[in-house]
Amino acid sequence: MKVQLPLSGERLWQSLMEMARIGATPKGGCNRQALTVLDGEGRALLARWAAEAGCSLMVDRVGNMVFRREGREPDRPPIAIGSHLDTQPTGGKFDGVLGVLAGLEIMRALEEAGLRTLAPLLLVNWTNEEGARFSPPMMGSGVAMGILEEGAVLAARDADGIRFGDALAAIGWRGEADPGWIRRCAAYFELHIEQGRLLEDGGFDIGIVTHALAQRWYDVTVRGEEAHAGSPMAGRRDALMGAARLIAAAEEIALSTLSPGREAGRATVGQVRIQPGSRNVAPGEVWFSLDTRHGDPACLDAMGRALRARAAAIAEERGLAITVADFWHSPPIPFDPVLIARCEAAATARGLRWRHLPTGIGHDAVYVARGLPAVLLFTPCHGGLSHNEAESITPEWATAGLHVLADAVIATANAPAAQESAA
Repeated sequence: MKVQLPLSGERLWQSLMEMARIGATPKGGCNRQALTVLDGEGRALLARWAAEAGCSLMVDRVGNMVFRREGREPDRPPIAIGSHLDTQPTGGKFDGVLGVLAGLEIMRALEEAGLRTLAPLLLVNWTNEEGARFSPPMMGSGVAMGILEEGAVLAARDADGIRFGDALAAIGWRGEADPGWIRRCAAYFELHIEQGRLLEDGGFDIGIVTHALAQRWYDVTVRGEEAHAGSPMAGRRDALMGAARLIAAAEEIALSTLSPGREAGRATVGQVRIQPGSRNVAPGEVWFSLDTRHGDPACLDAMGRALRARAAAIAEERGLAITVADFWHSPPIPFDPVLIARCEAAATARGLRWRHLPTGIGHDAVYVARGLPAVLLFTPCHGGLSHNEAESITPEWATAGLHVLADAVIATANAPAAQESAA
């Protein structure tokens, strides 16, 4: 006999609003960057809630929080649900947090009903998914999956020179467990807001992500010669003018690099540093970050070649030295077809409108999918707006995501047991 799990969309929404008070910004968003005092407060609140839901806590050496709800067969590989609590400096209430607290709601509902799945369940709060204070992003899941080296992550420094490991210890969340625990799981689920508008524009309740786009990040340095702002323009070797030309070229190259299916690339400059940074001095050096993405790996590589060729041409034309250095790469990653099918079945059974779509954005699920079965679910968000204080979703969207996540997780945790499931 199938038992109805007492999932509460209202309780999930209340928890989202309560967590949002930690690091709340005047414009209605959140500034709860990784390994800050506020991140520590958010972690403590989650730990209290999870303990009340009957979960035990393990913390690994890079600060990943892992809450375990025991299964009826404790020796079975666990099923993990996760996302992150850290935000951008001007982040919203839902990016990452929705996935963590939806997982918590599953634990709460199971505890309330007195039910246990066959396999144990894990709820994960990954450390530093955003990469806002410490780079690169997704450090916690990267170390757990063996993609990033633990020592290098602990030694990474923020803009003020503070080491990751020291910041983690300072907020009291540096654990002792081996970060490789995730590789012993049977499957991983993540719920996230879309950070795009395909679902909202199409009137869909849920998105089931089939794959992640390939990404390449670059550090670009343009070196010229400082000059007085009153000196003649002719003959200047202004690094910023050269950088501006290359930044504009990055957009042009992304839009013109089309896959056989006519998909264009994506290019973003998110950080710029100008030296010496004086109003009346033509800059002698400019550094900027460049993030490129494409659904076709060959097109992504072509974008990189085109960018380097354009940099060389601008450097020669303007008497500059330009270096385009590789910083980080993520290959295209497919999600697990069996888990995708379970999510499809759950959404259909709930009477929800769903569609397949890719993600152009890195998530912890993308790293996890490199080594074990994983799937990523999206809820709509208004206007596709994210990494913004105005980021918003509806309680109905959150509840739809919760229901699909819970149904697919429990079906996975109980497979291939008898026909009767926990919920």
